[in-house]
Amino acid sequence: MPPPSPRPRPRPGPRSRTRRPVIRPRWGLRVATTLSMLVLGAGGVGHGLMNGLDTGINRVDPFRDMKNRPEAGHGMNLLLVGTDGRDRITAEEKEKYRLGGAPCYCTDTIMLVHISRDRERASVVSLPRDSYVEIPAHTDRNSGRPHRAHPVKLNAAYAEGGPALTVRTVEQMTAVKIDHYLEVDFTSFMKTVDAMGGVDICTTQPMKDTYTGLDLAAGSHRLDGGEALQYVRSRHVDGASDLGRMQRQQRFLAALIKKATGSGVLFNPVKFRQVTSAMLGSVRADKGFGTDEMLALSRAMRGFSASSSEFASVPIASTGPIEGVGSAVRWDQTKARRLFQMLREDKPLSRGRSKGAKAKLVDVSPQQIQVQVYNGTRGDGLGRKVDAALRSTGFDTTRAPLNATDPEVRQTVVSYDPRWDRSALSLATALPGCRMQAVPGQGRMLRVTAGTDFQGVVPVRAQDAYQGEFGAVTGDQVVCP
Repeated sequence: MPPPSPRPRPRPGPRSRTRRPVIRPRWGLRVATTLSMLVLGAGGVGHGLMNGLDTGINRVDPFRDMKNRPEAGHGMNLLLVGTDGRDRITAEEKEKYRLGGAPCYCTDTIMLVHISRDRERASVVSLPRDSYVEIPAHTDRNSGRPHRAHPVKLNAAYAEGGPALTVRTVEQMTAVKIDHYLEVDFTSFMKTVDAMGGVDICTTQPMKDTYTGLDLAAGSHRLDGGEALQYVRSRHVDGASDLGRMQRQQRFLAALIKKATGSGVLFNPVKFRQVTSAMLGSVRADKGFGTDEMLALSRAMRGFSASSSEFASVPIASTGPIEGVGSAVRWDQTKARRLFQMLREDKPLSRGRSKGAKAKLVDVSPQQIQVQVYNGTRGDGLGRKVDAALRSTGFDTTRAPLNATDPEVRQTVVSYDPRWDRSALSLATALPGCRMQAVPGQGRMLRVTAGTDFQGVVPVRAQDAYQGEFGAVTGDQVVCP
C-alpha cells in the first residue's frame, strides 16, 4: 500500500484544606497521546495483524451534513478527543489511584494533530477544554431541540452535539480542516504502559502530590501503568498547576514515543499486538480511518522518532469568569491565528534545539515566568538594563521597569509568592548572589529589585526547553538523556 497522497491545496494550586476535594483528571489526553503513538507505528507490522485489531474500533460519523468547511491545506489533520471513561475502572483501582468523582459524558481533552505532507513531522496542539467559544447552531443530542449559536466552553460542544458538533466547533475556531476523528477514554491507559514494559521519566526536582499519590525523587524513573497514571494526572506538585501538568503530559508522550521506536515494540508483531489490543478497545473513529489508512500513513513514517514530534498549546490571553459561561480561557487571537496558519501551511512550530547549551539547567522555562523589575538604587537606567538582560534570556518581563520606593538596596532581591517557588528558584539561578524573599499573596508575577551588587544575568534554560511564541518543544528535548 503506497503512502496516502496529500490532499490538494485548498493556574495556581489550591491552599491546603482539611478535606481532599474530588479531582476530575484529564484522562483523554493520556490515552489519546498513547493511541497516536500506536497509529504512527503501525507500519512496522503486517496488514493481517492490523485487520484483526481494526474490527474492534467503534465507528462514528463526525462529518455528516457539514457545509462551508475550511479549505484543505497540506498534510493530514486528526482531531483527538479524550472522553471521561471512569465507569470502566474497578473500585480497587479508584481507591488505589485516588480516582474520585462520577463519570460524565464530556471531553476532558481536545488535541489537534497535524502530520506533515512529507510524513516526517507530527505537530500536536492542545486546545484547552475550558476555551471560550461561540458554538455553532445545532440540534441538542439529548433533548432534540434546536439551539442557536451561543457562547460556551469548548468541551460543551461534545456534551450538546457529540463528535459532529465538536468537529464543527474546532474547524470554526481554527480554520483548519479536520481529515480524521479519533475518540478515546482512559480505561486502557495503565494496561498499555504495562504492555510496553513501562516508560522512562526524568525529573530535575522531587515531585510529590498528595492528591494523586505521586512521590518521585529527583532523577530517572521507570514508571509502570499505575505510576504513569499518577504522573500525568498530577497538578498539585507546585504552583504551576495545569501548566505544569501539561508539560509533564507532553514529556510523557515524548518518552512513550522514544520507548516504542527505540525498543523494537513496533517491529515485533507479538509485542505490538499486545500493546495495541490493550488500547483499541476504547477507541471510536470516523469511517474513513481504517486499516489501510493507518498502514499507509505509518509506512511512510518508519523513521518517526521523538525528535520528529513537537508539542504546543494555543496561546492564552486571559483566564477568569465570563458571564453566562463561568471560568473560561480566552485565546490570544493574534498568536492563535498565526499558529493555525502555520499548521495549514505545513510549517514546523518549534525552532529545533535550543541555543546556549552552556546555559544553567532550571526547572521552569524562563518563557513561562512573568517578571516585574524594580531599580533599587539611586542610579538611572539600572531597571531598564536588568529588564533587557532578563528578557534576552527568555523571561517574560513587563518591559516597563519601575523605581523602588524603599531606601537603596545593596543585594538584589527576588520576591515571590510561595505558590510559585519553582519559578522563583529558576529566576534566582539567573541572578547569582541574589536574596529570595517569600511574599504570600503576591500572585504569579515575580519581582526583581536590582541592588548595587547586580553584575549581570546568567543564561538559563529548562529541561522542557520551551521555544518561540507558541511554546513549542520537540520530543527529543524532553526525554531522558
